[in-house]
Amino acid sequence: MTTPNPPQPGSGDAAVAAAAERAKLTRHRNVPEFDDLPGPGDTANLRMGPSLNDACLALLPLVGVWRGEGEANHPSLPETYRFIQQVTIAHDGRPFLTYESRAWRLDGEGGNVVGLAFRETGFWRPHPDDTIELMLLHSSGVAELFFGKPRNQTSWEFGTDAVLRSPTGEDVTAASRLYGVVDGSLAYVEERATSEHELQPRLSAKLDRVVG
Repeated sequence: MTTPNPPQPGSGDAAVAAAAERAKLTRHRNVPEFDDLPGPGDTANLRMGPSLNDACLALLPLVGVWRGEGEANHPSLPETYRFIQQVTIAHDGRPFLTYESRAWRLDGEGGNVVGLAFRETGFWRPHPDDTIELMLLHSSGVAELFFGKPRNQTSWEFGTDAVLRSPTGEDVTAASRLYGVVDGSLAYVEERATSEHELQPRLSAKLDRVVG
């Protein structure tokens, strides 16, 4: 096992200062809201809207809107490609978080958007024993039910308990995901198995906070 490097003098102060600088740009932003709907709307900014439910405190660092770049690479894909992605993790005061992901494919040279990529929606549902359900529905005709737990205060690991596919859905038999918030950014890795391939890396990305 590799021993992590000890923190450098003043590194904590630098991290706090960096977080404060980022917050100047993100703290006043939130997801769009219709003001004529009854009750509280969704918020991706912990400074606004309803208070985060106590059941979701272990997921607090995830709340926000995140944007960045990643890579898709799996034997089931025709080719490796880069993408940009926006992930929105919000809440309405109840004991779950909402999740929405949109991605756009980039070309292989100039980093220009050349088309739409994958899209996902779902919910994070924490339980008193620290178990977390992550339910995802994919535009490719796949529904996944993950179970997982926090690895520490800023990382979470999940594996599928069940996968459902429509008759025309993508070939998926199992998946795992690892999320972490590192230096103010949201990073994740997804592994996926198919009827012909064991679990192998499929998606990875690092996303910067733009709301919250």
